[in-house]
Amino acid sequence: MKKTLIAAVFMFWALLIFYFSSQPYQDQDITPILHDYLSDLDLKEKLSFISFMYGGREISTENLGVDTFVEFFIRKAAHLAIFFVWGFLTYSLLTLFMKKHDKVRWLLSVIFVILYAVLDEYHQSRTGNRTPLKMDVVLDTIGGIVGITGCWIIHKLRLKRKKHNLE
Repeated sequence: MKKTLIAAVFMFWALLIFYFSSQPYQDQDITPILHDYLSDLDLKEKLSFISFMYGGREISTENLGVDTFVEFFIRKAAHLAIFFVWGFLTYSLLTLFMKKHDKVRWLLSVIFVILYAVLDEYHQSRTGNRTPLKMDVVLDTIGGIVGITGCWIIHKLRLKRKKHNLE
């Protein structure tokens, strides 16, 4: 039962990532909504000190405008969050099938997250008006590693509690 549930959630999450990567940018564009909420806040001046390069383009309010600038951070936070869950689920699933070999399970989870992140960006390269970026693979991997590590810590704490209760 537990294996089936985790496997089902794992597959659902894989399909969810695939679905989001299948959408053209226009279908995910939230700048009109952000404009409605941010237009009265005069953020261009307040955020003007932030400027950096990402994926070969300058990220700044001057270059993108406030709405697109804020959307950039929301989209990148989504990469981290979605792959945090993906890493957590990957490690959880492997834990059900590999009872020992903690380090191997952790490493396999990381490898799987990286592979899925690369495949996700490749998929985006085949989707209209989407830009695959190596930096997004890095963000996905970081999110995945944090999720894997979080799941590993929870797993260790549960084992410790279980062992303590048996004594």
